[in-house]
Amino acid sequence: MELPKRKPTRLKGYDYSTPGAYFLTICVKDKKQLLSKIVGDDEGIVPQNNLSEIGLICDRYINNINIKYENVTVDKYVIMPNHIHLIVFLHGTMRASSPTKNIETIIRSFKTMVTKEIGNSIWQRSYHDHIIRGEKDYRKIWEYIDTNPIKWELDCFYNA
Repeated sequence: MELPKRKPTRLKGYDYSTPGAYFLTICVKDKKQLLSKIVGDDEGIVPQNNLSEIGLICDRYINNINIKYENVTVDKYVIMPNHIHLIVFLHGTMRASSPTKNIETIIRSFKTMVTKEIGNSIWQRSYHDHIIRGEKDYRKIWEYIDTNPIKWELDCFYNA
């Protein structure tokens, strides 16, 4: 039996170590809600996003990206119940003496560190990326990340 061919998820021919802004989504395998819980009620109280133990570990490693990688900044992120959205900036070029850092390396390192700490992999294979193309695109994505917990039940990753 022939296995189905996976659709390439990266933009063909694009160098993901190029300085710029990237919108990234990392998903939990099988959409399991392991990272946080959105709580609120029907009485107009704004939903709150409460991180689980695993979510807190993810939060710590996301914040360490800014420290671990020279010329990399996580500008905005949200940890949802079964996925994480991030805006990541790559600034300038890396020094010739250091290995080239790209988006794939950063995400692989993040997933590996979380996996090692919790003792098993929770991650879906790969990740989704979008190269941010200008201020209007950036503002739209920022707003999406900012309001994602409030709109959780409408999210494409939502499962009851």
